[in-house]
Amino acid sequence: MAHSTSPHVIVIGGGPAGSTASTLIAQHGYKVQLFEREQFPRFHIGESLIPDTYWVLKRLNMLPKMRASRFVKKYSVQFVSQKGKLSEPFYFMDHKPHECSQTWQVLRSEFDQMMLKNAEEHGVQVHHGVRVLDVLFDGDRAVGVEIQDENNTRGTVHADVIVDASGQSSLIMNKLKLREWDPVLKKAALWTYFEGAFRDTGRDEGATLVLQTQGKNGWFWYIPLHNNIISVGVVAGFDYLFKGRGENETVYQEELARCPAVRERISIGKQVDKFRAAKEYSYRSRQVAGDGWVLVGDAFGFLDPLYSSGVLLALKSGSLAADAVVEGLNKGDTTAAQLGKWGPGFIQGMDRMRRLVCEYYDGFSFGQFVRRHPHFKGHLTDLLIGDLFQDKVDEVFGPMDVMRTEMNGAE
Repeated sequence: MAHSTSPHVIVIGGGPAGSTASTLIAQHGYKVQLFEREQFPRFHIGESLIPDTYWVLKRLNMLPKMRASRFVKKYSVQFVSQKGKLSEPFYFMDHKPHECSQTWQVLRSEFDQMMLKNAEEHGVQVHHGVRVLDVLFDGDRAVGVEIQDENNTRGTVHADVIVDASGQSSLIMNKLKLREWDPVLKKAALWTYFEGAFRDTGRDEGATLVLQTQGKNGWFWYIPLHNNIISVGVVAGFDYLFKGRGENETVYQEELARCPAVRERISIGKQVDKFRAAKEYSYRSRQVAGDGWVLVGDAFGFLDPLYSSGVLLALKSGSLAADAVVEGLNKGDTTAAQLGKWGPGFIQGMDRMRRLVCEYYDGFSFGQFVRRHPHFKGHLTDLLIGDLFQDKVDEVFGPMDVMRTEMNGAE
């Protein structure tokens, strides 16, 4: 496996974080090689985009492709309580009347392939079916990778910067033992797909529904995809969902019984896929970068499926890291400080989303909060849109603390 000229940058992994970082670096004329162990298209979960992905998709020149795609347009998210009571929908457009407020529900096999093809069109050299076995270090500096293709031929490639976008396999995080598990968010998901299940109409047709199960042990997502398919999954504590409860199908049916609204919606459809399960433990790396390396997407951290933040965090970290890499290569500085300069701001945004996630799991009533503080609905919508990287949204947390204290006192 000879690689005649060394690239400036190696990207490990062709998911949304890897395709984003590689495209934006290649736009500046740098040579980028991307290694993806699978042959695309391949299955992946994480189907709901949120509006703030728009700004990165725009930089990637992906918006015309998204508009021409068959993906279902998403205008809102709606929460349904354990009693079946619907919240007022969060319509993104009402809050921010701009085309960026419409987003999409995507089949990840198609979306990820479109993103990777787009990277190739921008000059990224993409190698499919090539596994990165190890990241090579010289002292503390990452200097290259050891790779293996589908014929088991091995080789090494060197570069100035290694971008780890290897998803939850998190190559560098594992090698350097940087993973920190979240002490609280230890969830799991169990899902499948239905054809012909109930679909809302008009601007609600593409809405993500988040439906709480009776007893508040978990919640269902209900995500309309194209081809008349709906993605329907339950998320709950890992132990609750999988310890001593039998087959996946049994658990799924038992949880459906606790969520009549979902059971009713799928009753007119038929299941068209197997049951799929995933551990959804939240984690992040202690470092976002080191000398010659930087982590993006799930290779840096995973939050929670609740507010569909996964692809946003992949695109956002991919773009921030790319900017830091390009700036570093321009001035000959690929130290940890340069490659990771975006980390603190990004982590602050992640923490804001984490706060909302934990509030939901603690039983905080957003509906009640908005009724009491209507002027804060915009701040909440900003957070749900994914506009996490501005200090203004922090104004919402003080009043939330006050209301939670009152709620706890009333119990």
